[in-house]
Amino acid sequence: MTTVPYDIEPDTRPAIGLIVLQADETIEDEMRALLPSDIRLLVSRVPSGLSVTPETLSEMAGHLTAAATLFPRGMRFDAFGYACTSGAAEIGRERVAELIRQGACAKRVTDPVTALIAACRDMGVKRIGLVSPYVAEVSDRLIGVLAGEGIEVTARVTFDEAEEARVARISADSVRQAARQVMSQASPEAVFLSCTNLRTATILDDLTAELGCPVMSSNSVLAGHLSAICRPPR
Repeated sequence: MTTVPYDIEPDTRPAIGLIVLQADETIEDEMRALLPSDIRLLVSRVPSGLSVTPETLSEMAGHLTAAATLFPRGMRFDAFGYACTSGAAEIGRERVAELIRQGACAKRVTDPVTALIAACRDMGVKRIGLVSPYVAEVSDRLIGVLAGEGIEVTARVTFDEAEEARVARISADSVRQAARQVMSQASPEAVFLSCTNLRTATILDDLTAELGCPVMSSNSVLAGHLSAICRPPR
């Protein structure tokens, strides 16, 4: 065997570390479609239950630090994301960031709830309609967190589905119909499609045009917030 020389080529692109639920089948495809192509995306997974309940969401807190340690050692990340809307609401956004920082050098950490709040503030939105797959007590927790930040959920609809594998297969047409229904209930200023496992990326633009208001999803707001963190305004 002959040894040959090689050059080292540094990669200077912004990098995002994303912690994804074990049960999530959707977010990686959607994030790569939603993020700018020149941003690197590296993913680790955290153990999660087969169903979404307050108990299974809370259990994730015990695994977040370990998941954060699994990213490449010594690599510089511009931002970290925790990809679970209901988990961020249940565990607490500050606690999520703290647990991730215990396992990785993470100066900036966000999640879909933090990202939604930031997006609403940027747009001046204070009243939203909520579409979620969650059982009632999980949705209630999210609504309470948003209310504490001055964002009122004026109408909501749910698929009332706790099983993650079924959530990942809810059709785009079902999501469209749910968004139309929530819009008809209270004419909110924006509509939020909650859950990173819900397939939404391909319908957001059409729904925004149809409903005449911003239509956001967990994955779209998270991608937007991570991009903004990677490229702060000068």
